[in-house]
Amino acid sequence: MSTAPAGTARRMIAVAVLVPVIAALALWAFAWPAARTAPRDLPLGVAGPAAATAQVEARLAQHEGAFEIHHYPDEAAARDAIEDRTVYGAVVVTAGGPKLLTASAASPVVAQLLQQAVAQPAAAEGAQVRIVDVVATPAADPRGAALNASVLPLALAGMAAGAVVTFTGLRGTRAVAVLVGAAALVGAVGAGVADSWLGALTGDWWAEAGALGLTVLAVSGAVAGLAALLGTAGVGIVAGVVMLFGNPWSGAASAPEMLPDPVGVIGQWLPPGASATLTRSVAYFDGAAATGPALTLAWWAALGLGAVLLGSALKDRKKSVEPAIERELAPVG
Repeated sequence: MSTAPAGTARRMIAVAVLVPVIAALALWAFAWPAARTAPRDLPLGVAGPAAATAQVEARLAQHEGAFEIHHYPDEAAARDAIEDRTVYGAVVVTAGGPKLLTASAASPVVAQLLQQAVAQPAAAEGAQVRIVDVVATPAADPRGAALNASVLPLALAGMAAGAVVTFTGLRGTRAVAVLVGAAALVGAVGAGVADSWLGALTGDWWAEAGALGLTVLAVSGAVAGLAALLGTAGVGIVAGVVMLFGNPWSGAASAPEMLPDPVGVIGQWLPPGASATLTRSVAYFDGAAATGPALTLAWWAALGLGAVLLGSALKDRKKSVEPAIERELAPVG
């Protein structure tokens, strides 16, 4: 009796169950952080004499758990902290009234949030708050849309490069050379489009190209590396992690501190989140706070390329061992 109909029925049931599960997982990964976007221990500076800033701190404390307060003696110190990416903004108490320092380049969403949390309540009490954008987004991209939109294409480019290397059968040093070369080219093209053409990135051109290229190498290396060890299933595993979790948890559209725990932290461990943070640092803040995300991407790239070489070595060893075993088992003539 044929078992084909039973096998077909099992596959149909598996697909019917798997598709809704994947859809539910994707909706959870994308919709949950979006629906729960709010400040959580968002670094914010308060500058001025302690007696003068007490009222400001009391007002901010009403947003329980929203802000992590950093104290600075004066406006200059607060500006330095913003430019170093230690805080997203600062409230400066001056003789002429409060002043709000923001950095829309760090996050337009956070800059708007700070205006709502600080300037609007003060205005309701009759105080006029001066707002100064210390590190502004470029005029060509005032909402930071270009940087946010670059996260997914860079991830797709990395997945495509890793998949092409895998399915064309490239192994070892040849595969590594292709991955590195492709990442470098994508980084240069990306910087050419976002900086030279659109004017959305305004930092050092080579640093931007390096950040974009490192992002592609981190993803492509992970795809090709896991595929070298596990087979073609590795392509799907890395693609699933990057697309389902890395992209929506990157914080590129807002900030990692605006996402629910532990999504904001996990997102910075994945290439899309590290890429967004690194690109902001090199494009708008002269490389401030770039070390952490650069190391994250470098580790992904190094481990991925190392896995490519290891997988190739294991396959070569297997090929060399099999003939020797066949010779030992062959009957003596």
